[in-house]
Amino acid sequence: MMKISWRSSVLIFGVGFLIAVGAAAASESVAPKISFVRSEGTQEIPAPVPEAPPPVEHIRTPDAVRGIYMSQCAAGTPSFRTSFLKMLDETALNAVVIDIRDYSGKIAFPTENPVLKDMVSDECGARDMKEWVQVLHDHDVYVIGRITVFQNPAYTKLHPEQAVQKKGGGIWKDKNGLAFVDVGAKEYWSTVVELSKESYGLGFDELNFDYIRFPSDGDMKAAVYSFGAGKSKAEALEEFFKYLHENLEPLGIVTSADLFGYVTVHDDDLGIGQILERALPYFDYIDPMVYPSHYNSGFAGLKNVNSDTYKVVAVSMNTAVARTVATTTRNVFLGAVAIASTSPQLYEKKSYPASAMRPWLQSFDYPVEYTPAMVAAQIKANEDAGLTSYLFWDAANKYRSLRQVLAPPAVDR
Repeated sequence: MMKISWRSSVLIFGVGFLIAVGAAAASESVAPKISFVRSEGTQEIPAPVPEAPPPVEHIRTPDAVRGIYMSQCAAGTPSFRTSFLKMLDETALNAVVIDIRDYSGKIAFPTENPVLKDMVSDECGARDMKEWVQVLHDHDVYVIGRITVFQNPAYTKLHPEQAVQKKGGGIWKDKNGLAFVDVGAKEYWSTVVELSKESYGLGFDELNFDYIRFPSDGDMKAAVYSFGAGKSKAEALEEFFKYLHENLEPLGIVTSADLFGYVTVHDDDLGIGQILERALPYFDYIDPMVYPSHYNSGFAGLKNVNSDTYKVVAVSMNTAVARTVATTTRNVFLGAVAIASTSPQLYEKKSYPASAMRPWLQSFDYPVEYTPAMVAAQIKANEDAGLTSYLFWDAANKYRSLRQVLAPPAVDR
């Protein structure tokens, strides 16, 4: 299948190299182009000039991003790479989301950055991540790097004082035994920026931030937040959004945020700090996880949410688009029956393009087998909401039904 290349001509250099170039430019008028060191004799020996790191190429964001998720382990496995490339080459897909840091808090590629090197995974990942990204670029694939943020057992093991604490002592853990960094622990924020810069320097075209929230599952009454006293969860989280934006946007890094699917139809923070309008100003794209299986019975009038995947996605994304393009929350919160409003927050806001919405859709079997028809219905619902971009999730990296939906038509011979 012929693909359209979105390759841009922007060359991004490492931060260290930029600093070196800037310093050299500032001193050029007062120093010779070749520096010398003087020996005990009269002979002058030229000092070695370090080689500049090669430029890293990035692909411009396609107007319609159609992507699939790839786990850390899959990224380092040749058979998965071959399977993914085949699917990307032969279908309308043009993007892949690769774990940079997953639920474990471990980083998928080696780094000597002193802030990050103690958290590099020794189990999963790709030692040749930069080369793998380049292979994908050679196939005209837009590469998104996924970074889990506040769910980070690796970091809390090194810095337990910055973790969400447990009432009575110790580190709080969710129902899966995973620890979270306290959202208000600002010392941690800089490490997220460090990982972002390093990842962008490897060639990732966009950075996708997941688990940007307070914990949601487990013994929530036992969770103690030691930072951010006097602030609501939504306020504390928005401070992090702003910090991330201020540090990454000047570098030209495209960013996206994964939010719970329910943020599309609720105006409260869901108990985890996420409110759609508070995230919109700080990311290029918002990726609501509107997996039908993750909605409660009764949503959109459905006793069984898996019985009508079209309706679940349609209600979610139509409401999300309305809230995104609106200039005030008043008409949306009071006029859309889909909104679950507890105390409407009525205020003026900037209107953002509908294309800022890019949902995560479901191609995994839970709690029932997700058939090709159920997968296709989600794509249709997204299109009917006026959107052309989407991402598909399958933690097993198989995409059985999606492959059938996107399979190229048979050619009569």
